[in-house]
This record gives sequence, structure tokens and C-alpha cells, in this order.
Amino acid sequence: MRHAIALRLAPLGVALFALSAHAAEEAEHAAEGHEGGMPQLDFATWPSQIFWLAVSLVALFFILKNIALPRISGSIEERSDKIEDDLDRAAAFRRQAAEAEAAYEKALAEARAKAQSIAQAAKDEVQKEYEVAVAAADKTIQARAAEGQARIEEIRASAAEAVESVAAETAAALVAAVAPGVADEAAARDAVSSIVKE
Repeated sequence: MRHAIALRLAPLGVALFALSAHAAEEAEHAAEGHEGGMPQLDFATWPSQIFWLAVSLVALFFILKNIALPRISGSIEERSDKIEDDLDRAAAFRRQAAEAEAAYEKALAEARAKAQSIAQAAKDEVQKEYEVAVAAADKTIQARAAEGQARIEEIRASAAEAVESVAAETAAALVAAVAPGVADEAAARDAVSSIVKE
């Protein structure tokens, strides 16, 4: 490609060189005829100035094209590659963060479920212990109630016997006081016993 550009620019270079040589001759003639003034504004020096301007622009073009622009494009490409790598790493970190969050949520859900199952098991165990304790208390209460009832029955029986005995004695004493010769202790007991049974 450089060779093709050089071939295209060769006729231009020859023309500019010829123009420059002609301009130099005219400048010498003009210098002989003109003493003062700015040479940039002298029409006789314009072909030479245009030639060197063209040479400078072509040289600047090749310097920029072959030296500066490859370095700039290399830097831009390197920067672009670095940005893409950074974006890829950021995406990877985002994926890792999402996976870590999902793992955390899963572990948290499992921990909650395990805690609930432990709490339910503890509740069930406490309920069983409560039921066993209530049943044991009920048995104890029933046994004590039966024992108390038996004692009450015993006390009632002994009280009834005591009342019957006292009543029989009192009846016998009353009958003896009212009719001293008629009093029969056995008949008084039988009479009190029949009244108590009714």
C-alpha cells in the first residue's frame, strides 16, 4: 500500500520540484528587482512555498499514519480490551454474588425449617410430658380421693356407731329415769338401730 501511494505521489513530487526550481529562479529575479516587502506575499515565491507546504503535509501524513496513529489505535484497542475484561470480571463477580445470595437464602430457609422442626419436636415432647404428668396427677388425685372417700366412709361408719351407741345409752337412761324397772338396754339398742337404718 505504501508503494502504491508512493507511485501516485511521484508525479506530484516531480511537478512540485520543477515548480520549486522555477519559483527559485523567479525569486532570484524578483530579489534583484525588489528590495523590500514580505517574501510570503511575493507572488514569485509562492510556487516554492506551495511545494514545501505539500512536502511538509505529506511528511506529516506519513509520520502520523506510520508512527502516531498506530500507537494511538494500539492504546485505544488496549484500553477497549481492558474495559471488556473489566466488564467480564464485573459480570463474573455479579454472577458469584447472585450465587452466594441464592446459597445464603437456601441455607437460611433450611435453618428456618430445621428450627421450626426442632421447635415442633420440643413442643410435642413437652406436650407428651405434660400429658404424662397430668395423667400421673389424675391417678394420684383419684387415689387420694378414693383414700379420702374411704376414710370419710370409715369416719361416717364409726360416727354412726358412736351416735347409735350414744343414742341407745341415752334412750336406756331416759327409759330408766322415767320407768326404772322397765328399762331394757337391748330393746333400746334395737329401737335406735331401726330408727338409724330408716
